[in-house]
Amino acid sequence: MATPAAVAHGGAGPGPDRKANVEAGVQRAAEILQAGGSAVEAAVEACVIFEDDPVFNAGTGGVLRNDGSVSLDASLQTSDGRLGFVIGIRDTPNPIRVAADLLDEEINGLAGDGGRVWADARGHPKAAVVGRPPKEESGDTVGVIARDSTGSIACATSTGGTSFRPAGRVGDVPLPGSGFWVEGNLAVAATGVGEAITRSLLSYRVYERIRSTGGSLDAAMRWGIDELIDDGVSVGLISMGAEGEGRGHSNTDMPWATWRG
Repeated sequence: MATPAAVAHGGAGPGPDRKANVEAGVQRAAEILQAGGSAVEAAVEACVIFEDDPVFNAGTGGVLRNDGSVSLDASLQTSDGRLGFVIGIRDTPNPIRVAADLLDEEINGLAGDGGRVWADARGHPKAAVVGRPPKEESGDTVGVIARDSTGSIACATSTGGTSFRPAGRVGDVPLPGSGFWVEGNLAVAATGVGEAITRSLLSYRVYERIRSTGGSLDAAMRWGIDELIDDGVSVGLISMGAEGEGRGHSNTDMPWATWRG
């Protein structure tokens, strides 16, 4: 039997103090895992806590794009090979729930208005997301990794994108290997400047570094940021393996919290 655990982050880059808010999400994951819940349930419900908290740039706290719109992305991947993601969905306070419903579908991802139509057909609440004015200190992601007592791992990420970007811009969050990667008993998730994360395929390459070297999570995350990301570009990572607690590392302010049963 594996030891349940959870780790989460609240976005890379300066901004309001979000540490206590991140801890609230991790506590929700801990409650679910202690009650025998699955890694998927724990990761999703912790992510919902973040999407419902306007301090985070995700869900209800998503930042306005250049045209005044709020466009949301979310993703969910599991250690048994399932994947779901949504890109550029509107009027959806909790896009992570839509991503979760894709885990057992033939398709992996949905985008734009088509994603909202699909969500409507499955009863996901539709409500205007007002968002918040653009700010340089917006962060760009929230993320949760959870491991349950069976050893299964799930990673959930959600974002409102980045301020001062066009309405159609897509960052790293919904892109497998960039904003997240889960395979076997190892998971990695990224946050920060999405373009840099995507160009470097950061999450997958850090995952491969851990696999190939057998080194620590901390060492691999440091390597990923130091070697794959340009100086001055804000990036952070969280990760979790088959044992021990989840870990976090960043080159900027990144509130993160971890729990282990």
